[in-house]
Amino acid sequence: MRSRHLIAILVAGVLLTSGCANHSWFGGSRDPRLTTAENPLFIPTTDRDFMWNTVVDTVDDYFKIQSEQRVRLIGNYLSEGRIETVPTIGSTYLEPWRHDSTPGYEKLHASLQTIRRQATVRVIPAPGGYLIDLQIQKELEDLDRPEFATAGSTYQRHDGTIVRLQGATLGSAQQLGWIALGRDTSLEQRLLLELRAKFTKVGMVTSPLPVNDANPAAY
Repeated sequence: MRSRHLIAILVAGVLLTSGCANHSWFGGSRDPRLTTAENPLFIPTTDRDFMWNTVVDTVDDYFKIQSEQRVRLIGNYLSEGRIETVPTIGSTYLEPWRHDSTPGYEKLHASLQTIRRQATVRVIPAPGGYLIDLQIQKELEDLDRPEFATAGSTYQRHDGTIVRLQGATLGSAQQLGWIALGRDTSLEQRLLLELRAKFTKVGMVTSPLPVNDANPAAY
């Protein structure tokens, strides 16, 4: 998987030298008229099975789902639902069929370095519907040295860092873990906008009811 990065670097170099790498290609320029979705996103429906299946279907297009805790009616109250996904290595420019890395900076970053993402979705019952709280965390692979460095690769390190070589190939870079990079808001927006579009197609509005005017029967 890591060897793809060499090819991605060559592709990026060709784009740069050919003048294709303009400001918008890197994701640094966006049309301010583009719509954005609120996070949490309000979904005005009381059909919790339809809502849950739609959310799961949307998330499943980007990540493999690790666990689901569905919204349940317990007595007179609805419990909070939760979806967690498996950490997924980000797609590169060499994988156009995958969409977990958004075009521009995120796609380029995943092409040049090993990036992984994990999504957590909270489905919160609210008056007149549900709130979809989506968080996608992004992490960078932490190696003991640059992946393709060759100098000193066969020597034992003496800088205080413990690197265990059991089960590893001698001379190759060793993974030390993952470095948190914060949230990937661009991918969060992509999923939320897809959800909003799906619920809009069935004739639903996308603004929450005021709490004072909400119908208690919606619970």
